[in-house]
Amino acid sequence: MDIKKLIRPELVTMKSYAPIEPTEVLSRRAELPVDKVVKLDGNENPYGCSPRVYQALAAYPYYHNYPDPEQRELRKALEEYTGLGRRHIVCGMGSDELIDLVLRLFLEPGEEVINCPPTFGMYPFSTDICGGRIVDVPRTEDFALDVSSMKKGLTRQTKVIFVASPNNPTGNSSTKKEIMELIDTGKIVVVDEAYFEFSNATVADSVPSYPNLVVLRTFSKWAGLAGLRIGYGFFPVDAADYLMKIKPPYNINAAAQAAVLASLADMEYLRANVARIVAERQRLFGKLKELDWLKPYPSQANFILCSLSYSLPCHSEGAKRPKNLAKEIWQGLRKKGIFVRYFDTPRLKNCLRISVGRPEDTDALIEALKTLPVIATLSEAKKKQSRDERKAK
Repeated sequence: MDIKKLIRPELVTMKSYAPIEPTEVLSRRAELPVDKVVKLDGNENPYGCSPRVYQALAAYPYYHNYPDPEQRELRKALEEYTGLGRRHIVCGMGSDELIDLVLRLFLEPGEEVINCPPTFGMYPFSTDICGGRIVDVPRTEDFALDVSSMKKGLTRQTKVIFVASPNNPTGNSSTKKEIMELIDTGKIVVVDEAYFEFSNATVADSVPSYPNLVVLRTFSKWAGLAGLRIGYGFFPVDAADYLMKIKPPYNINAAAQAAVLASLADMEYLRANVARIVAERQRLFGKLKELDWLKPYPSQANFILCSLSYSLPCHSEGAKRPKNLAKEIWQGLRKKGIFVRYFDTPRLKNCLRISVGRPEDTDALIEALKTLPVIATLSEAKKKQSRDERKAK
């Protein structure tokens, strides 16, 4: 029996999502102790969660019972934190689950979803699983939305438009004017604000006014709860009611619920960590900018996208630039126990994404970048090339 014949054909050929790996796996690969691994590949919070989370998890007495399917305490606490009424709020197992649920709610097989690459890979991934069709409308050269082309790409089959703001992996935010122009198309507009706490730019306050606006957020980044998988979204009330109807009954486990409540009770601690990350983001940007072969892009998130400069020679006597220099650098850093994100897509072919870590993580990264053999060889070749050009003059 060939099980593949029973599987939906489009799922047999679809590309899988490329996830990151946990620290303990990376430590084995680098053959380093866990505490020597510099993990800058997942946009995680280097300071972890609030100490109150550990206390809450240890003290919670009802792990033997199913969690609250109505998410009552969660939605109440999120109403107090965000200022939006709890009837607009639905929680998910990370914002990833909410992306999937939105598509399950609105998308029929064969209908279209507007995607704006380079952006978060879960949008096409979940669209494929739900039987939809992705329509890619590439961002501009500076990674802004191409709203005019997005509107031209709309058809009767278009159901959902995804916009990440700040965008992952480019770090830039979309303007409220751009979002409102998309809302006016009448399509479901999903604004993914996973990095909101690092930018403070939001359209969430507009959700009650528009029946086709959805805003998603997460506790993975700013609150350090990536391992517990907890996110939430703001929805028009009718849509929220339907999502509560179709979601798995116990999608938020008891530990995640306890962790969120403890986090929201310790906002001073968490906001201080966010401020540290934002400050380190600026320092990291400055350090990266000092490397003349690297171009960092300004970011409003907790990561920085960098493209490799072509100022290094393509070829020179005794040195030849690799076909994929970004991959060479990524591999070189891994050997030193430093893990960043490498992309192999047309728009990001020569790019690396670096999460903001602690100051000592930044220092280790910069030192490693300066001493990578491939860069040292090419830099020496560049110096020789410059000397030869001066002599020729």
